[in-house]
Amino acid sequence: MRFTKRRMLSEIAIYTYRNRERFANWQAVVIYPTRSTEQSRTGMVQEFLENGRIQRVYLNELGEVADLPTGLGLMVLTTLEGEKATSGARGLIQRAEGRQDIIELVSTIIVYKFSNLSRDEVDAMLGIELEQTRVYREAAQEGRQQEAQALVLRLLNRRVGNVSPAVEMRVKALPLLRLEDLGEALLDFVRMSDLISWLDANQSEN
Repeated sequence: MRFTKRRMLSEIAIYTYRNRERFANWQAVVIYPTRSTEQSRTGMVQEFLENGRIQRVYLNELGEVADLPTGLGLMVLTTLEGEKATSGARGLIQRAEGRQDIIELVSTIIVYKFSNLSRDEVDAMLGIELEQTRVYREAAQEGRQQEAQALVLRLLNRRVGNVSPAVEMRVKALPLLRLEDLGEALLDFVRMSDLISWLDANQSEN
């Protein structure tokens, strides 16, 4: 859904009204990937465009990623495709000089843009070990969490009987370390009340 000029003016009016004690004036910057993505009707905001209250930026007209400040380069990277995206990403990573926040932003953009590529292909394309970045650490953590949940719930069903949906939700809410603790503790359970007591004790500690 496009962010229409009518909606933009509405948002500005609401924001400035709610913050009228802090702001006596305002200026807006609207960022478009290209001119073709801008709405053709400008009558409603023409006065604001002419007096400079609303500035328009077209990412494809800012220049090459290599020639732009890092922040603008990241924004332009989101609009690039194919080899241009690859070379732009490599350049930003080199300029990052090890800054993990920049590397993670670049890697996240590329992971989403090249979702058809395997992890090894993306690694090779960017020249970095993506498993060291947040996007993969979080994915790996989530995978381990889901595996632990499934295993613990299977063992609980065998040990104390069918786990109700409510209790299952409590188990799934446990962090990974607590799930591992539960995996050991459940060996001593003989009834459902043992599980409930364990959950009450351990969730109250969190």
